[in-house]
Amino acid sequence: MEKFKNIIRQYPFLGFIIAYLILLAVPSIFFTDLYQSHLASLIFINIIVAAGLNIVKGYCGQVTVGHVGLYAVGSYTAGCMFMYLGSDLWVTLPAAIIVTGLFGIAFGIPSFRLEGPYLALATLGGGEAIRLFIENGAFFNSTYGISSISQPVIFGVPFDTPDKYYYISMPVMLIAVYFSYSILNSSVGRAFMSVKEDPISAAASGIDVKKYKLLAFILSAMFAGAAGAIYAHLPPGYIHPNNYTVIEMVTFLAMVVFGGLGHIWGGVIGAIIITIVYDLTRPLYEYQLFIFGLTIVLTILFMPKGIGGFIDKYFIDKRFKKKQVEENK
Repeated sequence: MEKFKNIIRQYPFLGFIIAYLILLAVPSIFFTDLYQSHLASLIFINIIVAAGLNIVKGYCGQVTVGHVGLYAVGSYTAGCMFMYLGSDLWVTLPAAIIVTGLFGIAFGIPSFRLEGPYLALATLGGGEAIRLFIENGAFFNSTYGISSISQPVIFGVPFDTPDKYYYISMPVMLIAVYFSYSILNSSVGRAFMSVKEDPISAAASGIDVKKYKLLAFILSAMFAGAAGAIYAHLPPGYIHPNNYTVIEMVTFLAMVVFGGLGHIWGGVIGAIIITIVYDLTRPLYEYQLFIFGLTIVLTILFMPKGIGGFIDKYFIDKRFKKKQVEENK
C-alpha cells in the first residue's frame, strides 16, 4: 500500500486516471434516476468554480466576492455563441475560457492598489455590474433567458440527457482539478503562496507581486468561464440572469471556506457538500443566503482551516505516530 502511495505522489496524473475510471462506473452502480446524474454534473461544475476561486483566494490571498459575475460571463459567452452562431460546446468552451480570462484582467487590476474589504467591494461591484448588464441587455434575451442550448455530439452520439452529459462534465472537472493541483506544486504556486504570506517580503525576494496577483485573477476567471460554459450546455440547456445572484456567490464562497482555503481536496469536498445542501434547501430559497452566510461565519470561527485542515491534521498525526513506532523499535 505504501509503495502504491509513493507511486501516486511521484506520478499524480495516475491518481487522476484512477479517479476517472472510478467515476466512470459511479452512475451504473449508484444512480437510480436522471436527476442524480444532473446533480452530479452540478457538483462537477461547482468543483471547477471552487478550484478556480481557491487559486486567487486560497493560494494568492486576494479577496474576491464577484466570482459569480465571471461565471455568468462564461455561461453567456456560450449561450450567445449558440443563439447567434449555432456554436456547440467544443467551440463555446475555449471561447468562454478566453473571454472570461480577459474579464479576469479587469478584476485583477484593482488588486494592485486595494486589499482586504476594499478589494472585496471592488470585485463585488464588478460582479454586480456584469449581472445588471446581462439582465438589462436585449442582446442577451434576458427577459426569457436563453433556452435549448445544444449539447455536445461525439462520434455521432448526442450527450443530450443528464446521464450522458455526466460523461462530459466529469472529465472537464478532473482536468480542472489536476491543473489546479499542478499550479500549487509549481514555481507559480510557490510565488502565489509567497504573495499571500507577505507581499513585501515576496517583492524583496524578486517576485513580481503585481504580475502574480493578476495571473491569479486570470487563472481563477478562466476556471469560472469553463464552469459557466459547461453549465450553459447542461441539459436542458437554459440560462437566465436569476441563476447568477448574490446567493450563488455566497454559495461559492461557502464551498472554499468550508472546504479549506488553499486546500485542493478540501475544496472538492466542500463543493460536494455545499452543492448537495444547496439542492436540499431549494424549497427554502428565501433563507439560503442566511444558511450559507452562517456556514461561512461558523466555519471561520470554529473551523478556520475548514475540512482541509482536518485532512492535513489526520495525515500529519498519522506520519507522527508512524515515526514514533519506528523510533521505538
